[in-house]
Amino acid sequence: MQWQVQSIHFDADHKLIHFIESRLGKLNQFHDRIIAGEVFLRLDKSDVNENKIAEIKLSLPGRDLFARKQCKTFEEATDTAVEALRRQIHKHKTRIGQAS
Repeated sequence: MQWQVQSIHFDADHKLIHFIESRLGKLNQFHDRIIAGEVFLRLDKSDVNENKIAEIKLSLPGRDLFARKQCKTFEEATDTAVEALRRQIHKHKTRIGQAS
């Protein structure tokens, strides 16, 4: 599986990128045929504390999954987005199992 991490209008440090890749790697235990993934990290220009946005797009055979979360830190946003994707993968696998 190939991951692409893009930070928009700032440079993400290696520690953050490594954290994101380790979290995304855990999705392999829920679906072994993930083709690729894209992560977009953004800073919202609002005055609230929860201004860090993580958007994750997963490519599966025949389907793309997407999650967007906004939190106080990029780590927290990534964790919640990965959890949302885990639930989407579970739903997707359940639907495929019922269709067979």
